[in-house]
Amino acid sequence: MRLAVIDTDRCQPRKCSKECIRFCPGVRIGDETIEFNEEMNKPLISEKLCTGCGICPKKCPFTAISIIGLPEELQEDIMHQYGENMFRLFRLPYPRNNSVTGLIGQNGTGKTSIVKILSGEIVPNLGDWNTTNEETVVKHFAGTQFNYYFKELYNGNLKAVFKPQHVDLIPKSVEGNVGELLEKVDERGEIRSVLLELELENAKEKSIKELSGGELQRVAIGATILREGNIYIFDEPSSYLDVRQRLNISKIIRKLAEKKRVILVEHDLVVLDYLADYVNIVFGGVGEYGIVSHPMTVRQGINVYLDGYIREENLKFRQNPVKFDVKGYTRQWNAIPLLNFDDLIKSYKGFNLNLSGGTLGKGEVIGVLGPNAIGKTTFVKMLAGIIKPDSGKVDGKVKVSYKPQYIKPGKEGTVFETVSKALKENESPFFEGEVSKPLQINLLQEKKITQLSGGELQRVAIAICLSRDVDIYLLDEPSAYLDIEQRLNVAKIIRRVIEKKEATGIIVDHDLLFTDYISDKIMVFKGLPGEKGYSTQPLTMNDGMNTFLKDINITFRRDSNNGRPRTNKLNSQKDKEQKAKGEYYYN
Repeated sequence: MRLAVIDTDRCQPRKCSKECIRFCPGVRIGDETIEFNEEMNKPLISEKLCTGCGICPKKCPFTAISIIGLPEELQEDIMHQYGENMFRLFRLPYPRNNSVTGLIGQNGTGKTSIVKILSGEIVPNLGDWNTTNEETVVKHFAGTQFNYYFKELYNGNLKAVFKPQHVDLIPKSVEGNVGELLEKVDERGEIRSVLLELELENAKEKSIKELSGGELQRVAIGATILREGNIYIFDEPSSYLDVRQRLNISKIIRKLAEKKRVILVEHDLVVLDYLADYVNIVFGGVGEYGIVSHPMTVRQGINVYLDGYIREENLKFRQNPVKFDVKGYTRQWNAIPLLNFDDLIKSYKGFNLNLSGGTLGKGEVIGVLGPNAIGKTTFVKMLAGIIKPDSGKVDGKVKVSYKPQYIKPGKEGTVFETVSKALKENESPFFEGEVSKPLQINLLQEKKITQLSGGELQRVAIAICLSRDVDIYLLDEPSAYLDIEQRLNVAKIIRRVIEKKEATGIIVDHDLLFTDYISDKIMVFKGLPGEKGYSTQPLTMNDGMNTFLKDINITFRRDSNNGRPRTNKLNSQKDKEQKAKGEYYYN
């Protein structure tokens, strides 16, 4: 089966010479393999006539065309197609009773389409994009478990409740305060327990428009749980939450799954491992097609995804498997100090910060763990000399490049204009090869900054941060909005830039697997957010992770296949054994 996909965002007929049509061998011998549709203002490729020569994707100046060959038997499994030469989804995951079914895969491979189909928002057209019919869908699944599911869904006997991915858009469509919103949607009479479990009691009187990202996420989760439904769908529930909050919402969702069906889309593998019972891998071409694997146990599913090879289908979707360095990183220049600092004290606006002194080494990546509003950014600003400590001193002054936690598009303009401006101010000779291409910034150049998705905006912000020639790179939550593939790729890029420049990286992130993957050392921040904070000095991976995990009362072990950190189930035999030995982080 041959797929021809045209990215309508990249395709710009007014700026090209229609190379796809001019150089197509089929067109040159008189076939109508590619025609230009004047009404749609784009070319259309006949998949039946296409020979798969691969000339048009190479000749297209905007890389807008993809020609893909797939096994013929997948034709029977097509669930939805958005139009001619557009994205296709193959197969669906089945949400089991009293279980959490996790979806794992890259952005742009159909996970959002899946949850919209399972919630009834989209009626799958089974490949015929001109018609959508609920009765046809029910008949198509005759004799399968989906027959009953869709019949009940379309009859109104099965209600799906959906928590969206982009909670930051909620203030644009919802007014009032937190208490009013949750009371309005409370169909189960559990508002008091939900407010308590999600730590929203102090936010009841807050206006929705005043909430932080973490508060908005918890409100969205609360509003979902309070509604009465048969299947609950959570799209990236861990975004904006710190580690303790992620584990807390995991417990809440697991409790919900004891009586309901739950579908979970999540890129934090630690949360997914802790929360899900089963996993379906969604793989394919980004923006081109998505294929849903058969269900697996959560450990098997995550390991298969990191390995990149599905043995049962003899299908490889990643070039190299992902492996974790169990022993940790050791480098010759770790002994060369970049900066020494004393115990530092800073107080302002009712917040008190106490920092333990230490040394930052050249080429090191320091992972910072701790809740939000605990003083992490203030710490780096003191190192850079932007803020003066009340007590203690920093030995030397360094230049810092900072990527903030919350990214907002600036002025109007394209990605190319924005990145070019940053490079003119801070020239970086190896930016193109080491940062821009690996982050695929070149594929976004014609897009306007204001039209970028969360993940695209994150990649551009990371690229601009790494383009500067500085001593310390501070990246606050660089994994936010990125899928698993992108997170691991970003980790490698950050490490490579810091090693080559012999700078220091300070990475603040709440994805423990990402932090484990990228860090040489760990700093742990504790205290009361917004009131007081204190930190450890930079510790070894073992000491730092052990200190942090002990504080939140969870234990990690290493997976025997790839060395990834796995969360032990609370009060499991392994959990009890490690706590008894004081080995919260088993390395």
